[in-house]
Amino acid sequence: MDLFASQQPSKQEIVKDAFLLQGFALSTGALILADLLQVISAAPLRNMVTPGGFVMSVTMTNCGTLGWVTDRTGYRYTAHDPVSGKPWPTMPDSLITLAQQAASEAGFDAFLPDACLINQYKVGARMSLHQDKNELDFKQPIVSVSLGLPAIFQFGGLARADKPIRIPLNHGDGVLPLKADAHIVPALGEYRINLTFRKAG
Repeated sequence: MDLFASQQPSKQEIVKDAFLLQGFALSTGALILADLLQVISAAPLRNMVTPGGFVMSVTMTNCGTLGWVTDRTGYRYTAHDPVSGKPWPTMPDSLITLAQQAASEAGFDAFLPDACLINQYKVGARMSLHQDKNELDFKQPIVSVSLGLPAIFQFGGLARADKPIRIPLNHGDGVLPLKADAHIVPALGEYRINLTFRKAG
């Protein structure tokens, strides 16, 4: 799979107000990756620790006014990178535009994200099923963009007992353990990057 391969974008409603936009990010892939490299250079990826002391297998960083962090004191949004003490890097215009266009396509206009969590998954890394509930306004959308290796996204229900929907994600679409795959995007190698945009503050 080539980072710049042509793929006809499509939209699929998973459940009410939740959409899979396949191939949505492909047309701006080069600019997005270039901007991501600058963000990661300023605020390097790192393995964060959960409140229970578990070292996450996914490496993370942030850009925007706020960044999501976890450590032994809990989950939260902060205005400063706890490693450097500096503000998180400014969210690049390319990422803001991507998030706004995706939100609009799903019926959420006037979305202005102030936080972008950047997760990098290597083969074997995983993110367990969880809820996004640290945001202040639950009427705002959450936009998630998948780049690189394919993965399976688990979309849970309203109740803990609900069986999750398993959604295959490919490069450009906007997790169970990541597996090695023949469809490697040359610019990303054997990694998957997930961008999650939120209005957190």
